[in-house]
Amino acid sequence: MSPEKENFVEHTLVLIKPDGVYRGVVGEIITRFERAGLKIIAMKMVWIDKDFAKKHYGAHLKKSFYPNLEEYITAGPVVAMVLEGVEAVEVVRKIVGPTEPKSAMPGTIRGDYAHISYAHADKTGKSVCNLIHASGTTEEADDEILLWFDPTEIHTYKRAGEKWLK
Repeated sequence: MSPEKENFVEHTLVLIKPDGVYRGVVGEIITRFERAGLKIIAMKMVWIDKDFAKKHYGAHLKKSFYPNLEEYITAGPVVAMVLEGVEAVEVVRKIVGPTEPKSAMPGTIRGDYAHISYAHADKTGKSVCNLIHASGTTEEADDEILLWFDPTEIHTYKRAGEKWLK
């Protein structure tokens, strides 16, 4: 077992999708993660194309909603980041809230900044604009991080007071 896994420290991928960028809430979203004690170890803004969207959302390619999802994720720039923290995957998923914004509790990112339902998206032929993507498992996080970031783009550093956060 690696030292990182022994102390429960994980890395996870977070994407602030085009609707989050266009609405100007990137800073607020980042602040929520930092206030929880998570550390940003990589970050960049990219405008992905359809080929890259297919790589990221490969598990959904055959699903009926995929064309709308692809249109949504390629509609504007995306802020991609790698966060580090104790059991980061689960912590980030709690902060983000459920995939369907309508089901997300107030206090979560999706609960505070979105309200769209699956039913509405299906009826209108649109994607569920839910502001953010967060890896669902540590395995998924490892794969997604390698897709989005070169290892040279991921940084190690100590923050003031970090000993109290880990």
